[in-house]
Amino acid sequence: MIDFNVDSARCTRCGQCVADCPSRIIVMRDHAVPSIAPEKERACLRCEHCLAVCPEAALSILGFSPDVSTLLKGHLPEPDQLETLIAGRRSVRRYRSENLSPELIDRLIAVAFFAPTGVNTRKIRFTVLDDREKTARFRDEVMNRLVRLLEEGAFPESKTYYARFVKVWEKHKIDLVFRDAPHLLVVTAPKSLSTPREDCVIALTTFELYAQACGIGTLWNGIATWAIEQMLPEMRQRLGIPDDHAFGYAMLFGKPAVHYARTVQHHPPEIYRVP
Repeated sequence: MIDFNVDSARCTRCGQCVADCPSRIIVMRDHAVPSIAPEKERACLRCEHCLAVCPEAALSILGFSPDVSTLLKGHLPEPDQLETLIAGRRSVRRYRSENLSPELIDRLIAVAFFAPTGVNTRKIRFTVLDDREKTARFRDEVMNRLVRLLEEGAFPESKTYYARFVKVWEKHKIDLVFRDAPHLLVVTAPKSLSTPREDCVIALTTFELYAQACGIGTLWNGIATWAIEQMLPEMRQRLGIPDDHAFGYAMLFGKPAVHYARTVQHHPPEIYRVP
């Protein structure tokens, strides 16, 4: 049941919900309020376009009331502010030795969960190390296992660059992979989905932008992603990642120990306009 309901006192019969429904299952006949036939409810994508588009807040669905939603008008960032956020985003490799509050971590992930997914499946899974001691223990396990693989000659030739980071850890216990970050976030999704890895990357991109807007540093961790996904599959189990999930990516985050003063500059992008 999708619990599609329309408040007839509020509804003006404007037809916006009918026109905007991706599945075209909402109908409005004889000037009655919009409705969905029971046999068509299975085709609902659960996207909530109908709830979002209704100008009179007359429509509820899936148990969600429009009165709880935030109005967009007057609450969106100015374009130049959003541009500055995007252009000023930096990969953070220096972190303060303190945890984020559980409430803030939950909020960051909750906002990231608004990211679009293929066919609106919304089945991505957030695996988080929410305490710096947990992250340090996991870091030690990963790095020490990579040291053993390096000693055994098990590193692929294409990853000689990564080997340098492992050698620094082995000789000096300097963390150039996890960067002493207090938190690690891994996003995965069922392999059976139409776009599992894409869904994960989009969610992490959303997470990163919101995190940096909140003053939280982030780092896309390619070495940790490679290590967990390809070299150390036992670490997937250590994180509780289901076997049927595609590994999206790993991201470090926490309070930054560095603050950047300005945006950087790039040469113009390559653009090809199709004739």
